[in-house]
Amino acid sequence: MKTMKNILLVGLVLFACSCKKFLKEEPTSFLTPESNVSSVKVARAFTNSGYQNLQGFLSGQSGSYGGNTWNLMEFMTGKSGSDLGQTGYVNYQNLTYSTTSFYFDTWWQQMYLGIGACNLAIGKIPAISAPGLTDEVKNNMLAEVKTLRALYYFQLVRMYGAVPMVTETPKDLNLNIPRTAAKDIYDKVIIPDLLAAEKSTLPWKDNTGKVSMGAVEALLADVYLTYAGAAINGGKTFYAESAKRSLNVIQNGGYTLFPEYTDMIKPANKNTGEFIFQVQYAASVPSSNPLTPLTIPNFSGVSQYSDEYGSVYPTTQFLASFAAGDKRVQEKQFFYSSYTNTKTGKKITFRSPYIYKWFDSTAVNTTLKSNLNYTLYRLADVELMYAEASNEAEGAPNATAILMVNNIRARAKLAPIGALTQSAFEQEVWLQRYFELCFENKMWFDMLRTRKVHNDVTGNWDNFIGHKTVFGATFTDKQLLFPLPKQETDVNPKLLPNNPGF
Repeated sequence: MKTMKNILLVGLVLFACSCKKFLKEEPTSFLTPESNVSSVKVARAFTNSGYQNLQGFLSGQSGSYGGNTWNLMEFMTGKSGSDLGQTGYVNYQNLTYSTTSFYFDTWWQQMYLGIGACNLAIGKIPAISAPGLTDEVKNNMLAEVKTLRALYYFQLVRMYGAVPMVTETPKDLNLNIPRTAAKDIYDKVIIPDLLAAEKSTLPWKDNTGKVSMGAVEALLADVYLTYAGAAINGGKTFYAESAKRSLNVIQNGGYTLFPEYTDMIKPANKNTGEFIFQVQYAASVPSSNPLTPLTIPNFSGVSQYSDEYGSVYPTTQFLASFAAGDKRVQEKQFFYSSYTNTKTGKKITFRSPYIYKWFDSTAVNTTLKSNLNYTLYRLADVELMYAEASNEAEGAPNATAILMVNNIRARAKLAPIGALTQSAFEQEVWLQRYFELCFENKMWFDMLRTRKVHNDVTGNWDNFIGHKTVFGATFTDKQLLFPLPKQETDVNPKLLPNNPGF
């Protein structure tokens, strides 16, 4: 299997990169399975290698101008448009994508390469002996890479369902591995890895971008919330476990909602405030954040970039679904409809609003390299996780759950909610997740987890299967899982049969 062979090759090269400090470092050596690994720096290098493929959450799609892996989950929701035909957007707009369509292979490759690096670290670190490398230090390094491995697998099972379960570095290239049911991967890898990390002494926060205990708890809350929902149908027990972890994040302190939405697009705020865990980028290295040029209106001339992609923007129906007075939809909050080119002084008005969440003004106007991180978990997300999970576990919203929703509404300048039924509160939480976390690759997974889709035209909550998008396409069972990439099934027949509909 092509990607599985690449996993083995991960063991041949480790780069000291991932968190803020390491983004600035150059690779200084190569490690082979026979290398002397008796130093703290080498142990740290094994650990850092697990972070490298986090940038796979945004990576470019080969052969697709303006196409990045991030596009896929936004295209699928039916709540976005695109200026670029090269991204394969039309195939997602009308739901005619196939096993050879863009993105599926890149997501698969990046997640498995990340898993391969984590497996190598998990296999090597326990045997390393060096001054200063105490058992506690090693256990914390293992907690980092186990959390990362859980994250990579969590992404895979939500996208593809049953996938190959690889937990050790392969000994040879005989890698025709069959698929393992998603529930088994949750039960044998994702949840055990996170529970092991939860027992470590990782710091509660880490402002360099490494995995912290806050990140472990946020991811575990998300995993349990998903496990409780439609994909696995774990039920109330797992909603309660999700509520427990999300409440830990909320009550232990250290994370606070930013006063202004625009605080989230200030590079100085990376890894602080509301941000719990982010993919690290830096303008000083080649791997700057690609979302800034990706979401600038296509060839609009508002920036110094030669490429302004307009790859993803909101539908008019989605924008219209925000409540009257919602600050998030006001100009230069989450979206913008015009911008003045600082070089020419010309104000450019767009034909419709575009996404402002990734607008790095320094990159746009001068450097052309965005210094913004990409957020995987922030406090607003976790507060809404708690609200949903506790409501499901207890059968009604408690006072803290209502407070969490009102925190989100208050920043949006919306009136607080009062007492609601379990069902009405559930739908309010879902709606706030749509609005607050829009275009952060959360909405598609929420749709799959709840099997519900907000109809932006009628205002109703439609069943996922049978929902008709504003483009006239209808979700069916086929949309519940992505197809396994053809280039993988071609070289590993044990992956077949493919997912339903493919």
